[in-house]
Amino acid sequence: MDTAPLDATAPVRPLGWRGVVADWSSDQRAFKGASWGKIMMWIFLVSDTFIFACFLVAYMTVRASTTVPWPNPSEVFALEVAGTNFPLLLIAIMTFVLISSSGTMAMAVNYAYRRDRTKTAALILLTALFGATFVGMQAFEWSKLIHEGARPWENPWGAAQFGAAFFTITGFHGTHVTIGVIMLLVVARKVWRGDFDHGRPGGLTGRRGRYEMVEIAGLYWHFVDLVWVFIFALFYLW
Repeated sequence: MDTAPLDATAPVRPLGWRGVVADWSSDQRAFKGASWGKIMMWIFLVSDTFIFACFLVAYMTVRASTTVPWPNPSEVFALEVAGTNFPLLLIAIMTFVLISSSGTMAMAVNYAYRRDRTKTAALILLTALFGATFVGMQAFEWSKLIHEGARPWENPWGAAQFGAAFFTITGFHGTHVTIGVIMLLVVARKVWRGDFDHGRPGGLTGRRGRYEMVEIAGLYWHFVDLVWVFIFALFYLW
C-alpha cells in the first residue's frame, strides 16, 4: 500500500519521495505562503542569473584563449591621487558603497515589517543614494577609460576583447543598478505617503497593510549587489 489518508476529509497523498514530488508539483508546501510578487521576482532573478553567468563564462573563455596579453586590471583601473597611482582604488570604493547599500536595504525591510514608515523611507532613500553614487562612479570610470582610448573593439593596453567585455558586463550591471534606484525611489515615496497602510491603487503597492513590496525590492537589490561581487572578483581581481 503506497498511500495513506492525511485525515478523514483530505485527499490521499502518496508516501515517500512521491509525496515530495506531489507537494512541489501541487504547490502544497514549497510556495504555499509566498505571494505572486515574491515568486515572480524569484523567477526573474533566476533567469537574470543565467544571463550574467553567460556573460562571465564568455569573458573567462575569451581571456583564457586569447593569444594577445590581457591588460593588467591593477594598471588599467588605477586612480591617480596627488600624483600617485593607487591600483583599483575607485573600484574598491564602488564595491564598499554597493555592499553598504545591502545593509541599509536589509534594515529598511526590517523597519517596514515593524510598520515604521519614517525609518523605512529614510533607509530606502539612503540605499538609493548609495546606488546612485555607485552609478556616478561607474560613469566616471567609463569616461576615464574612453578618454584613454578604450573602445568595445580596441584598447591601448593589450587584447582587443578587453573593451567589449568591460563595457558589456559593467554596462549591463550598471543598467540593473539604475533600474533598482528608480524602483527604490518609487517604493520610498509610497512608504512615505502611507500607500501600503491604506492600500492605495497603483503599481508596486500590493495588499492593504502589507509592506511586502519593500521586501521584493530588497530581493532585487541584494541580487544586484551579489552579482557585483562576482564581477569584482573575476574581472578586476583576476
